[in-house]
Amino acid sequence: MRKGLATKHSGVLGVVLLTGLALAGCSKESTIIAVDGSSTVYPITEAVAEQFQQSNPNVKVTVGISGTGGGFKKFCSGETDISDASRPIKPSEVELCQKNGIEYVELPVAYDGLAVVVNPNNNWVDHLTAAELKRIWEPGAQGKIARWNQVRPRWPNKEIHLFGPGVDSGTYDYFTEAIVHKEHSSRGDFTSSEDDNVLVQGIATDEAALGFFGLAYYEENRNRLKLVPIDDEKADNGDGPIPPSLETVMKGTYQPLSRPLFIYVRKQALDRPEVATFIRFYLQNASELAREVGYIPLPGRSYELAQARVEKRQTGSIFGGKGSQVGVSIEELLAKE
Repeated sequence: MRKGLATKHSGVLGVVLLTGLALAGCSKESTIIAVDGSSTVYPITEAVAEQFQQSNPNVKVTVGISGTGGGFKKFCSGETDISDASRPIKPSEVELCQKNGIEYVELPVAYDGLAVVVNPNNNWVDHLTAAELKRIWEPGAQGKIARWNQVRPRWPNKEIHLFGPGVDSGTYDYFTEAIVHKEHSSRGDFTSSEDDNVLVQGIATDEAALGFFGLAYYEENRNRLKLVPIDDEKADNGDGPIPPSLETVMKGTYQPLSRPLFIYVRKQALDRPEVATFIRFYLQNASELAREVGYIPLPGRSYELAQARVEKRQTGSIFGGKGSQVGVSIEELLAKE
């Protein structure tokens, strides 16, 4: 993803220096903070890690991309300290964490709009409705909806080549919940990858392609992709097709494909000063760095409320451990606690 994120901003730099002072008494031996999980959240965490390590050279933050589901498998087995997630933790993962004695603090860090994209040479798609996306992606579409003119008769008689995140991805889970109305349910005949850059490459080189992934990957590759506005007929807001953007996601008008992004930190790991300091640094700088890598900052006091969860070691999920949920307000949920 986007490099050059190590440029120093005045606000970030002040916290970096304070962070360095806070950890000055730590051992000179290198310590590791292990992070894995969502490829969507990866750009934010990687940007935070780069800034943090500038003044904390004895702390190495490793950031992997196993997908939200793959990340939770490692996290709930005690292999990592922090798990990046593009959806809330779901029941099977809650059960695995409980089985292994892993308690966690759930922290929202940004908003995202799922970008639906086609190849730039596609001159027939100007927008899609949520109902059309469902007709294309639902399980029953496999073997039936295979050509563009089966979506709209005036579109060309060309094959549709579908690209999407792998089934371990929280983006896949959220998309299927929002569009198909059942998490982890879709047709199986699409090109999948846990690495969104692979999807970008596939769509950018295939005129018949249609795919989806986090907004930051579109922003990073906007000259190679064509963004498709989505019309959510159920919203009945009279605005017609809407593309994802900072404004439409923050206003809540880009529906149903707007969602919060998270990190989960092991309660036990927070006893280590370098982890607690990194999390504080993350929440203090997530707003600025999320925007820099193409995501949407949380509103109002959300980051302060999230830090309060850390200070209180408030474990569990504000979503009840039920996985993807559509149309939620993070600030309202945090304020109710």
